[in-house]
Amino acid sequence: MDVKKLVLLIGALVVAAVTAVTARKMFSGAAAPAAVAAAPVPTGPEVLVATKALPVGTILDAESFRYQRWPEGLVQTAYFIKGKPGVNPQQLIGTVVRNEITAGQPITQGSVIKPGERGFLAAALSPGMRAVTVPVSVTSGVAGFVFPGDRVDVVLTQAVTGGGEGPPLKVSETIMRNLRVLATNQRMSAQDKDGKPVVEPFSLVTFEATPKMAEKIAVAQTIGQLSLSLRSLADTSGDLQKAVAAGEVVKGKDGQVLLPVANHPIDGKSTYTVGAEVSRFQRSTVPSKGGNGGGESSNPADQWAKAMGSFAGALTGKGAPAASPAVPTGPVVRVARGNSITIVPVGAK
Repeated sequence: MDVKKLVLLIGALVVAAVTAVTARKMFSGAAAPAAVAAAPVPTGPEVLVATKALPVGTILDAESFRYQRWPEGLVQTAYFIKGKPGVNPQQLIGTVVRNEITAGQPITQGSVIKPGERGFLAAALSPGMRAVTVPVSVTSGVAGFVFPGDRVDVVLTQAVTGGGEGPPLKVSETIMRNLRVLATNQRMSAQDKDGKPVVEPFSLVTFEATPKMAEKIAVAQTIGQLSLSLRSLADTSGDLQKAVAAGEVVKGKDGQVLLPVANHPIDGKSTYTVGAEVSRFQRSTVPSKGGNGGGESSNPADQWAKAMGSFAGALTGKGAPAASPAVPTGPVVRVARGNSITIVPVGAK
């Protein structure tokens, strides 16, 4: 092979190798991620901040706040600082927001009101609502598992005597739903040997209601016994969906259902259960007045005898006869004219 051609071939190979190496370095350098400066981590103390927006009147629960690092130079004495003597986050559960707190904002001691302090109920009540207190027992108060901020249904249990003979009708009725609990006379300051709060039973529950519902609750306490039924969080959203489907709820411009509607107590459309639905030995209706009790009897034979006696008395002008006519043994037809009931035998012998 010619020497000149061989030199040209070797030179071309060297140029190709250099070009390949250069191109590889160029593309690998462009694909490398750019270094991002890490945000400085605050080294100050941990303070309580709101995990979500807390409007005025919100009752705080365990999910409403958390500890977060805060810059040392921005910490104020009104903040709840972790490790500070006298600061216990559990004591904030059940308190009411007095001033609006945005998400991520520190909670100050002046922005919440504790139960028992002046203005607690006034801050917790929604506009146009009233605070109603009812007595409960251990069983009717869900064994003490009702806390401020929960929502409950009110169940009325009573015995309806009617006026006749026999046992009274026993019935329970859910008269109101979705009532927000404002406070109880429960104290959580007691602690066990491990320092954990001890929940004590309560005998009074205060919840939020409309003025008309407050009147009904006052009357219901004189009728029978009131019990509380704790609601699930999913039940409130379910009732809201039913209201939307029925056209009872107006949506906002963004398509979201107005929040105050979901938190509004529900009055009307109550459900009830009578004793016969629980036990076959209980009544299903109210006892009616018997003939010897001076009232109307529900027995068709007794009504027929009384009607025939009144008819005979009207013909003779002497009142009802001493002896009642024979009771028909066949089928009868009851004819109602106003308050008067006439029994007409059909094919009786």
